[in-house]
Amino acid sequence: MSRPHSMAARRCRPVVRAIAAGLIVMILGPLAGCGPSAEPPPLPPAGVYDHAPAGENSWAGPVPAGGTAGAVTRSLREAGWFCAQVRANADGRALWCRIGRPDQVGTVHAQVAQFLLDRDDRLAWAWFSSVDGPAGGPADAQVAAAAAPSLAAIWSGAGDRVRREIDEFDRDLRGGTVRHDEIPRTSWRDGHADYNYSVLNGLVVTARDDSVRRWPFGAEHYATTMSSAVHDLRAGGYDCFYPPQESCNRPQSNGYFRVTLRGDQIVSARFGIGTLIESGRQRHLLGEEFPRGLTFLTEAVRGPITARIEECRRSGTGFAGIVAGTVLIIDARRGGTGARDFAAYFDIQIGAPLAATLPI
Repeated sequence: MSRPHSMAARRCRPVVRAIAAGLIVMILGPLAGCGPSAEPPPLPPAGVYDHAPAGENSWAGPVPAGGTAGAVTRSLREAGWFCAQVRANADGRALWCRIGRPDQVGTVHAQVAQFLLDRDDRLAWAWFSSVDGPAGGPADAQVAAAAAPSLAAIWSGAGDRVRREIDEFDRDLRGGTVRHDEIPRTSWRDGHADYNYSVLNGLVVTARDDSVRRWPFGAEHYATTMSSAVHDLRAGGYDCFYPPQESCNRPQSNGYFRVTLRGDQIVSARFGIGTLIESGRQRHLLGEEFPRGLTFLTEAVRGPITARIEECRRSGTGFAGIVAGTVLIIDARRGGTGARDFAAYFDIQIGAPLAATLPI
């Protein structure tokens, strides 16, 4: 006998439509047989960044080996993820983990996990994102593979429940009962947390005893403001119209420059740039696109980060790590056959976005 998609005897699975790139979700209505269902929590939770600085610290560092931070990230790090503590304040600290999986043509598809811990070292909130592309298998399976062992390390029974719920959700979805213009989700709760899973957002976990009201937002030690960076971007050939535009393009080189912001403050920056090595020499200088250098970064971190980027551009290799207290991700797509003659394109991310904000 086939099982109805709503599974009304166990829980309600409402269908939602994504609004504003998935940050605001509206319930269109429950399926037949479901009782009333609360809306999923907004991303980010209401008001968590609406506060004055509270001892903000934007220096990134390795995740501590012990305590809750070490426990929730251990399985990810063992599976090849890069993890860092990216910012903190008087109320909590944010962890950011990321893995990039290349597909058959070399395009890297990222998956991210975010954690917010309170000042008593308890997990207050977590987000295991959906995968941004087809690399590596079904998205549902990858979310469960990341979330289940991470949560099982601190909460008894949570990992098995995550696997079971997502597996059943996936079976229902493959049953073909959901219209193509609808985005399904499922939710459940246990003694530890409320869980919301959707194809759009992945798994969002909100602890039942969440005590962090002021989420950390610092970025000042490594980034400047967008208004101060626009002039130099335009000088390098980027089409930038800020405000309000937060994404600039450089048609001459198929380049792009995108930021996440808090007000005018740059929180993270991502840009694409090529390299051309002939006879071991760089033929596409960084100064062609950034005539005055990476001036969207502060002077304290600009030199070390530029040096690491140039090293990767000369070698055609990627990087994921911390440089001068700053998260640096370099995804390389390299073509050519020789070590001394090749072309490559790099997607470079500097800094980590604020927890629960897009893009991740």
